[in-house]
Amino acid sequence: MEVVLLERVAKLGQMGDVVNVKNGFARNYLMPQGKALRATKANLARFEAQRAQLEAHNLETRKEAEALAAKLDGQQFIVIRSASDSGSLYGSVTNRDAAEVATEGGFTVDKRQVVLNAPVKELGLHDMTVVLHPEVQCTITINVARSAEEAELQASGKTIQELQAEAEAEAEFDIAELFDDVGAAALDNDDDDYEQPVEDAPAEESEQPEV
Repeated sequence: MEVVLLERVAKLGQMGDVVNVKNGFARNYLMPQGKALRATKANLARFEAQRAQLEAHNLETRKEAEALAAKLDGQQFIVIRSASDSGSLYGSVTNRDAAEVATEGGFTVDKRQVVLNAPVKELGLHDMTVVLHPEVQCTITINVARSAEEAELQASGKTIQELQAEAEAEAEFDIAELFDDVGAAALDNDDDDYEQPVEDAPAEESEQPEV
């Protein structure tokens, strides 16, 4: 199906371009969201009549998106989830979750603006692209952790594998220290039970008979 684009669409073209797309893509996405019209003679004439208005509106919304992108780009948001020791989530983090935490953080973000090829299923820092306008996008980081403390450590640059290794090392140290304490206590008990041998008193010198 041939459509005329009412705004820039990634990998398709700019506003006013007439492009050929699959029927389902046009009917289910482009036309319902107001991104394109079927390229009939009547619609092309309608577009040309409204072109100046559409371009002015596009410029205004782009400026608003650029202002938001300047504040949103590089922001990090925390999502708390349950996970296994290896870091695998019991569930997943979706674009809806990303949009919700960003909105809670004071930014108006819709889930459809968050580009996510597949749900996040591991702990850690995950970069996501937010498309604020057909010509404006930015990147946010979703910090997926089991607790606020773990999120803080991940934000400092430590991976879940490093955190797990540190936890195991600390546990091994505690066990070794416990065995040391037990061994020291056993030695103290052995010392208490040990009796010093009593030395024989020196024999008295026998008196020599007077001659």
